[in-house]
Amino acid sequence: MKVIVDTCIWSAALRRTGFNDNNDIVNELKELIREGRVQMIGPVRQELLSGIKTIKQFDKLRTVLSSFPNLIIQTQDYEKAADFYNKSRRKGVQGSNTDFLICAIAVNNLMSVFTIDNDFKLFKEHIPIKLHIPRL
Repeated sequence: MKVIVDTCIWSAALRRTGFNDNNDIVNELKELIREGRVQMIGPVRQELLSGIKTIKQFDKLRTVLSSFPNLIIQTQDYEKAADFYNKSRRKGVQGSNTDFLICAIAVNNLMSVFTIDNDFKLFKEHIPIKLHIPRL
């Protein structure tokens, strides 16, 4: 099963010493990459590239991320994201448009989401997302 890797996972891996870290999250990301299971989406790529301080750092990260082509986001993904947002909001659970778009893309494409953002655990109570559980 392919896995959409949330921005927070990428950030955790990239802000440390990189892929040499002995961190469980980083190790799981490395394994998913080795297995060819990582799926990139445009909004995550944009979040990762936003706020980069220098052109050199931006170009370096863009080059690293270019190894992961974007899944094309369909109209039904945006519609399902809005539906998930509305359903969750009615239950008192709030989240960002990007988070709900990640959930919708994952559901529509039978993928799981790899994240350390606790909001996704709340979303899971109201919408049918699958969260990727790291292997220890």
